[in-house]
Amino acid sequence: MHITQSLLLLLPLGTGCSAVGTQAPDSAVEPESGFQSLFNGRDLTGWRAINTAPSTWQVWEGMLHCNGKPTGELRTTRMYQNFIFEVEWRHLVSGGNAGIFVWADDITARGVPFHRSVEVQVLDHGYGNTNSHTTHGDIFPIHGARMTPVNGRGGSRAFPTESRSNPSPEWNHYSIHCNAGSITLAVNGKVVTRGNLCSPSKGYICLESEGGQVDYRNMRIKVLPDTPVDEADVAQAEQGFETLYTGVDLTGWVLTPQNRDRLHVRDWVLRAEADEGPLTLATERTFKSYEFIFDMKLDGERATVNFLPHGSRGTGLHLDSAAEPLASALSAGWNRLRGTYRAGRLELAVNGVPCTAKVLAGTPESGPLRLEIGGVVDLANLYARDLD
Repeated sequence: MHITQSLLLLLPLGTGCSAVGTQAPDSAVEPESGFQSLFNGRDLTGWRAINTAPSTWQVWEGMLHCNGKPTGELRTTRMYQNFIFEVEWRHLVSGGNAGIFVWADDITARGVPFHRSVEVQVLDHGYGNTNSHTTHGDIFPIHGARMTPVNGRGGSRAFPTESRSNPSPEWNHYSIHCNAGSITLAVNGKVVTRGNLCSPSKGYICLESEGGQVDYRNMRIKVLPDTPVDEADVAQAEQGFETLYTGVDLTGWVLTPQNRDRLHVRDWVLRAEADEGPLTLATERTFKSYEFIFDMKLDGERATVNFLPHGSRGTGLHLDSAAEPLASALSAGWNRLRGTYRAGRLELAVNGVPCTAKVLAGTPESGPLRLEIGGVVDLANLYARDLD
């Protein structure tokens, strides 16, 4: 099949181009049913790539195709509370894995390539069925979300009451009904899976890339009347973060050949092997005032991370995992570092707890974000946003 890439979803930062998909779909509401197209078959208006590459999502022959690489998400630019979402999907390879997330946050949760949300599983039969999962439309909360399952098996996952999905490469139809914190899934015309008391119960809709080659078509949504919702049950709204890492290559980063050889692209994880000397990398994009998020996991007893705003080569925030204040703030697994730089002041929080702040003298007015890493470190969920 001839493939034409109709749209690059998210250009590397530093290209001077904005993210694609910031408008609502341009299809008119169907007057009789109240449904509106959520995919116009030509481009990805109304959608935004969160942590994937431009090659991950392509449009061909009126369908949206996901190649499964890297693991990550495409999400709507609009939040929804109560709605009916309908979509047809098919896996092109037996055993494929994917999913649809509802009521999702704007970006991925700490240490994973997925959003806090309620997931509707999109699995092909070749993946296999066990007591812990099926390929017929499971629903379950992930990464901090909550749901009380109907037809559960002791955990939070809801299992379908019938086996109705078709195997690859046949098409399947999902109708996902979300209303007042409850969710139902109809597979090929019949409701088989249910969950209640979901939180969040207002947020974004996401399509998941997770290795499977999947086609989607006839995506449409019917927005239902709002119902009362607690603030705690509303997902994190758009903050303007854009990914710094494609998950498939090192596009967007400036590296020497030596340093490039010590950075290893491992799907959604970027491994830095700097145990034999510091490794320095810098964004192609330049900033004045900005906020950044990095998830980090140490592979070893000690590592150092130096944040050098605007490309400075000595003036920055130098952190050592074996010394305070970083030592007390780090956990054994994934850690989320969130920092802001504005008017010469760099502030950093680790896992949501303020860690340190420093006024930096002599830094340029603008420039890239430069990192200097020592030790062996895994990085993921690298985001930044302008604060100007």
